[in-house]
Amino acid sequence: MNNEWIEIFNAYQNNLKNVSIKIPKHQLTVFTGVSGSGKSTLVFDTLVAQSRRELNDTFSSYIQHILPKYGRPEVGNITNLPIAIPIEQRKMSGNVRSTVGTYTEIYTFLRLLFSRLGKPFVGYSDVFSFNHPQGKCEVCDGLGFTKEVNLHYLVDFNQSLNENPINFPTFGNGAWRWKRYADSGLFDLDKKIKDYSKEELDMFLYAPQQKLANPPQKWPKTALYEGILPRIKRSIINTDEGKRHKKQLEKFVTTKVCPACNGSRLNAKSLSCKIKGRNISDLVAMPLDELSNFIKCLKSSLVKDVNVQIIKRLDALITIGLGYLNLARSTDTLSGGEAQRIRIAKHITSSLNDVMYVLDEPSSGLHPKDIERIYNCLNILKRQGNTIILVEHNPLLIEKADYIIDVGPGPGNTGGQIQFSGTYNDFKNANTITSSALREKKIEKLNTPAFNSWFSIQHQSLNTLKNVSLKFPLNALTVLCGVAGSGKTSLAHIIGTKLEREDFEVINISQKNIGISLRSTPMTYLDIFDDIRKLFAKANAVSVSLFSYNSKGACPHCKGKGVIVNDMYFMDDVVSECELCHGTRYTAEVLQYKYHDKTIVDVLSMTVSQALNFFKEENKIKVGLQAICDVGLGYLKLNQSLKTLSGGELQRIKLSSFLQKEGSVYIIDEPTNGLHLRDIDHLLALFDKLIDKGNTIIIIEHSLKVIRRADWLIEMGPEGGKMGGSVMFSGTFNELKKSKDTITRPYL
Repeated sequence: MNNEWIEIFNAYQNNLKNVSIKIPKHQLTVFTGVSGSGKSTLVFDTLVAQSRRELNDTFSSYIQHILPKYGRPEVGNITNLPIAIPIEQRKMSGNVRSTVGTYTEIYTFLRLLFSRLGKPFVGYSDVFSFNHPQGKCEVCDGLGFTKEVNLHYLVDFNQSLNENPINFPTFGNGAWRWKRYADSGLFDLDKKIKDYSKEELDMFLYAPQQKLANPPQKWPKTALYEGILPRIKRSIINTDEGKRHKKQLEKFVTTKVCPACNGSRLNAKSLSCKIKGRNISDLVAMPLDELSNFIKCLKSSLVKDVNVQIIKRLDALITIGLGYLNLARSTDTLSGGEAQRIRIAKHITSSLNDVMYVLDEPSSGLHPKDIERIYNCLNILKRQGNTIILVEHNPLLIEKADYIIDVGPGPGNTGGQIQFSGTYNDFKNANTITSSALREKKIEKLNTPAFNSWFSIQHQSLNTLKNVSLKFPLNALTVLCGVAGSGKTSLAHIIGTKLEREDFEVINISQKNIGISLRSTPMTYLDIFDDIRKLFAKANAVSVSLFSYNSKGACPHCKGKGVIVNDMYFMDDVVSECELCHGTRYTAEVLQYKYHDKTIVDVLSMTVSQALNFFKEENKIKVGLQAICDVGLGYLKLNQSLKTLSGGELQRIKLSSFLQKEGSVYIIDEPTNGLHLRDIDHLLALFDKLIDKGNTIIIIEHSLKVIRRADWLIEMGPEGGKMGGSVMFSGTFNELKKSKDTITRPYL
């Protein structure tokens, strides 16, 4: 038995067609193939899921109940399986109390450092924690910012409580929160608020939570009374409900740096303690490379062990190209690529070995220079005796791999098979879609178009941008490039704001989610499910609601879910296909009705491309489906949950809904994220069409394929953070090739 290979036998999860494959241990293996071909299914839903399940099985049933649940993969067998640590490409949680310092634990060691070396001595390490009562600033509760409410927007003082004086959902006349004022017995409900006495107004607006002395009978026995302002702050502004009403809150809530602590989050006592004239807030504001130098100069034997831990963690972050960050940076402001690199850095300092690290597109959001840094870090992990597996499209990482596995040939049902497995040298000469795309000559823009009109910005500063002035052509494709953190996003924001002020229609398409729920599908996003149901209803002269699995057509056994979930208490929930409808979600009656010889279930399981052909006579349905095909997502199924899509796929779904525009400016953040080289061709063809319609496109991008095809390039740099924010180059691709540029040009 050969222990040097992980062997998968007969994997048939999702679109995998009984795949059996060997993966070398202690090597760097890249899984590649077109979007939707089954790479992630094989790596994450099969290999990682099986490893995590078997690891979880070693814990007691009580612990298993707390651990994340992994589905049972559909696979015959996997042998020689190491423990898997997946490092995913996703943004970090939106917890306002989490910073780069707390996440990496460097802040914990800095607190120890100050409690041992800081003068004057003010207490032990808790005194330096902004999440602890002893350390946090009392004005902002350790958040570093305060929220101020504009009362004159929130309350209409010219109305009485019996009218609608409080401008916020759930406070309207008759709503449950309104009743806490109307039923309190404290106010005359017909009296205008502007006529309240000072005592009444204070009670109405500012009163802290309290028990009422003699409440009327209507008042609930256990209820506490609270003025509107403290109530909005406590129960809405800083809660999940506030996230739901974000748009409404933005109208009357302004966020300001806390005036008491100046954004440091700590109280005056904590900030009075210093080392070499710097307090802990000064240290967390330094870029990591500067902080590392500061710590290395501290020679006291009191903190020798603490310094080792701080320097080890800082050096890992610097090695991976994040030296421009600081520890005060809130984790919810990091990009997906930055978050993933912080996770990798955490593992570089670990002494575990014979572990399988699995990464999802580590090149995403990275300049070629940063990709080299990532590769060096993965190499450190490999040299420690670990197995590294990447799901990746980037040619720079594919050519550095020890072993390559290409999944395909196509997306969805046309994929799920192994096209190639072996070394890069053999792969270069193989006959797969990916290898032939890698061999293709690097296509450049043949002729630079004549630019007729320009747009310029003068002397702009924002975040890292330093007094930037530049121009770019309209009705052209401009690419903003440069290493991570160099100021591309800030520049795009400034350009967008100035264009809007000058009455251009600006369409911003970022990597952020498009407001998806578990039930969102391409059909619901395009708003064509109603039209499809109407066609079935008309063809069969029956009610439209019969063709909805949330209404009359729902299978009575699973209530239209398609699955039955059995709660097994301490063990995993058992999810099984509904035996009555066999996962179709519909009653048997619905399946006897057809439209052009297809049942509603047949239609919903079509891909967008198949449906486009099927509905070619139906104009409204056709337009939306065509747009999704135009952005290269024709392989998605009509009923596929949008939750299963990558950030890049979601972004292109969003882009599809804006394709009919003319004379607009599109600002797009890394549209090639998660895209195979072949799919990038579709996207470039789409950009050409948009420009022919008179649109202007500005994209933040690292893909060399896209950079070669740009009409105009603006490169920010030279590095990230404080070392960035300057325009290093502005001009055409040919001018870049002839320039002395040291950032992007060497990779062309």
